[in-house]
Amino acid sequence: MALWIYVSIFAAFMQNLRFMLQKHLKATKLSTGGATFSRFLFSSPLVALGIWAYMSVTQAPVPALSGAFWVYAMSGGVAQILATACVVALFAERNFAVGIVFKKTEVVLTALIGLVVLGEGVSTLGVVAIAIGFAGVVLLSDPPKGGARFFNKAAGFGLGSGLLFGVSAVGYRGAALQIDSPDVIVRAGVSLAVATAFQTLIMAAWLAWRDKGEIGRVIASWRVSSLVGVTSMCGSFGWFVAFALQNAAYVKAVGQVELVFTFLASYFIFKERSTPKELAGIALIVVSILVLVAAL
Repeated sequence: MALWIYVSIFAAFMQNLRFMLQKHLKATKLSTGGATFSRFLFSSPLVALGIWAYMSVTQAPVPALSGAFWVYAMSGGVAQILATACVVALFAERNFAVGIVFKKTEVVLTALIGLVVLGEGVSTLGVVAIAIGFAGVVLLSDPPKGGARFFNKAAGFGLGSGLLFGVSAVGYRGAALQIDSPDVIVRAGVSLAVATAFQTLIMAAWLAWRDKGEIGRVIASWRVSSLVGVTSMCGSFGWFVAFALQNAAYVKAVGQVELVFTFLASYFIFKERSTPKELAGIALIVVSILVLVAAL
C-alpha cells in the first residue's frame, strides 16, 4: 500500500486515543474549552521542537510562506478548534461511539468542500455514498428519549463537527500544497507547527477572556492533558503528512478505520451500549464509507 494509507491509519488510531482522553477530561475536570485547549497547549511546543530538529539535522532550508499559505493554515486552524469543541461537547449528549460516528460525516463533507475549494471532484459513486451516509445520519440524529430529530444539541454538535473538520482538512491540504519543498516532512511539519502555534494563542486568549481559571486547571491536570497533547501531535502529524501526499477526501475515507477503534473503546473501556436504531444508523454510515472508498 502507498505511504499515505499507512500514515492515515496511524493518525486515525492516535486521534481515537486523544478523543478518549478528552472525554475523560470533559467528564471529570475541565470545561469544553479546557478539554479542547489541552490538545494544543501541550502539542504545539513538541511540534515546533520536532520540525526544528528535523530541519537542523537534514539541513533543509526554511520555506517561504505565501499569503495563500496563511489563509489556508489559519482557516483550517480555526475550523479545527471549533470542530474539536463540538465533539467534546457532544460526548455529554450521546455515548462515545455515536459521538465519533456523527463526527465521521466529515468524510462526505470533505469531498464536497474539496470540490468547491480545491477543485477535487466527486464521482457518481461518491454521490451515492453521500446519500447513504445521510440516511444513517437521519437515524443517528434521533435523541435517545424522543424529541426533535435534527433540532437537538447532539445532532447540531455532530453535524457541525463533521462540517468543520471537513473545512479544516481542506485548509490544511491547501496550506501544505503552498509550500515549495520536495520533502513531505518539511511541508507537513511546517504547516502543523504554524497551525498549532496559532491555535494555542487563540485558545489561550479566549479562555483568559471567557473562562478565567480554566488555563490553570488545564495545567493542573497535566498528567492527562499532556497525554492529550502527545496523542494530538502524533495524530495531527500523520494527517498532515497524508494531506501533503494525497487528496483530503481520499485521506478521510481511509481514516474511517477509526470507527473500528472507536467501537472497541466504547464497548470495552467506557462500557457503553448502542440502541438498535443507533446501530442501524452506524451500519448505513459504514456502508457509505465503503462505497466512497470504492469511488475513490
